[in-house]
Amino acid sequence: MDQHNLISDTDSAFVNKILEEFSRVNEQAGLQSTLLTIIKDLIVNQGNNLRKKNSNNPLNKFGRKCFSQTDEDGITYEIIKRLKLKKGSFAEFGVGNGLENNTLLLNALGWKGFWVGGEDLLINYENNHRFRYVKEWITSKNILHLCRSSMSELNIENLDVISLDLDGNDYHLCCELLKNDILPKLFIVEYNAKFFPPIEFVMKYNEFHNWKLDDNYGASLQSFINLFKKYNYKLICCNSHTGSNAFFIREEFKYLFKEVPNDINNIFMEPNYDLACKYGHFSSVEVIDNIMNREV
Repeated sequence: MDQHNLISDTDSAFVNKILEEFSRVNEQAGLQSTLLTIIKDLIVNQGNNLRKKNSNNPLNKFGRKCFSQTDEDGITYEIIKRLKLKKGSFAEFGVGNGLENNTLLLNALGWKGFWVGGEDLLINYENNHRFRYVKEWITSKNILHLCRSSMSELNIENLDVISLDLDGNDYHLCCELLKNDILPKLFIVEYNAKFFPPIEFVMKYNEFHNWKLDDNYGASLQSFINLFKKYNYKLICCNSHTGSNAFFIREEFKYLFKEVPNDINNIFMEPNYDLACKYGHFSSVEVIDNIMNREV
């Protein structure tokens, strides 16, 4: 027998055994990682349910997810239902890649509106009579033009819902809209939940701000309340799952939300940074394409 071939066969068998062992260990590690993810998600979801159940604000019991990050969709739907808005208009500033935000729900309900953001959307869309996307870096200098020009394109006289979440200059941009009479019935904003009431905090305006995943972004809930109060808005909810989105309605509609506490401390929700790795099925481009491009 050729000695070289004998050594080669031995080496080959040895390598195969190593590869088999590596594959087995890797498979076990993968299973362990999957199991840990499932356990973590169960704990996170249990925590979310407890935050919802123990909230002092009864409006939080309506929280549920469809396209929003967590429970915002359910709260939004309950609010527009009480406002008797069936086919309204929306605007959202800061929508990511289009797969997860606060107004996809409204589009699915047949509303018309527009998005403005700095990212390319993953979905296939065409600007039409009921939807428009403007890819633009949003600043205090251009937000009013972006808003009014999009409203004009879609023949929207007054917006019913605005959602704004830009991880930075949010307070200043809200201020720019409000002082120029852009006054929707419902205004959803992200607040910096690190600062509990009555702490006032507003990030200094920085046109080129990019959030670094630190605490320098947006404004405290108290600061937003002070701003919106000047324009006759009332805070009615902070979402329980993450403690990140605040819902303001015009004062004229507060009679529809009599169960909401008057004390801000009973509305404010502490931040929750423990998000589930998987919350239901992942959003697919195909489903959103279907919604965005259908005739209503």
